Amino acid sequence: MTELVIRALDESDVHLFDTLPDPLRAAEAFRHATYRPHWKRVALRDGRVVARAAWWGGPDDSEPLTVEWFDFADGEEAAGAELLRTAPWRVGLELVMPGDWRADPVVRAAVEARDAAARAAGHTPLVERFVYRWTPRCGLPERPGRLRFAPEPDDAVFFDALRRIHSDTLDAHALKAVAEGGLDRAAQEEIDFFRWCPSPREWWQTARTADGALAGIHVPAHNPSGPCVGFVGVLPEHRGHGYAYDLLAECTHHLADRGAEFIAAATDRTNHPMAAHFAKAGYPVVRERVNFRLD
Repeated sequence: MTELVIRALDESDVHLFDTLPDPLRAAEAFRHATYRPHWKRVALRDGRVVARAAWWGGPDDSEPLTVEWFDFADGEEAAGAELLRTAPWRVGLELVMPGDWRADPVVRAAVEARDAAARAAGHTPLVERFVYRWTPRCGLPERPGRLRFAPEPDDAVFFDALRRIHSDTLDAHALKAVAEGGLDRAAQEEIDFFRWCPSPREWWQTARTADGALAGIHVPAHNPSGPCVGFVGVLPEHRGHGYAYDLLAECTHHLADRGAEFIAAATDRTNHPMAAHFAKAGYPVVRERVNFRLD
């Protein structure tokens, strides 16, 4: 077989990235994303692209945060693995699939091949997630009116709430952070993400019961690709009342009132309570995603 050539793209040849078929409909999934040409890498055989990957980060990030688009031609699984293995950035990977991928044998085979290539390159699956996209056509979820929402300027309030929320959580990323650095690390990673988003700090809100007890927090946000549910969390002692739905409804109204034409969100497939709240709030699953870690 002809020798493989792996290299980054630039402004003059970035069009090569789009010369492969797109069985996982990645172009549709990432239509709001912006990729720097030199963070796109391809593997070529006889001058033809046989594998591609795009690394993604925010506009102010000096290094990419994740591999967000990974694909290869039929029979080129090894080329895809080599493309990942030889990259200059040691970051995780997000494999994004259509929401109905399990029902289509061709798409399912493509997903399984890319999963195998990622594993061969040293990536380990962390969690499977549902990816949601709310639009005004979905209708605004009803506000139950049980909680009182207000901005809170003190980061320490959110840090303490996040520590308590993550002391008993189903979220795989939070569990990973707790395992690696304790509750403080898990809370700080959330705060760092909120700060990284370009949306205003004033949007962070607490939710209190009628007697003033802190029940949870929610963070409506904009990431670099648009409006999103930044965070929804209920303190352990207030669980069992369905308050996560109240938080999600308020978060949705907050963003819609500020002109959001869509709202992106995600939750772990194994987080059945939160998935049920998204369904109740009218958020359709538009894709699924596997997050891989690179140790």
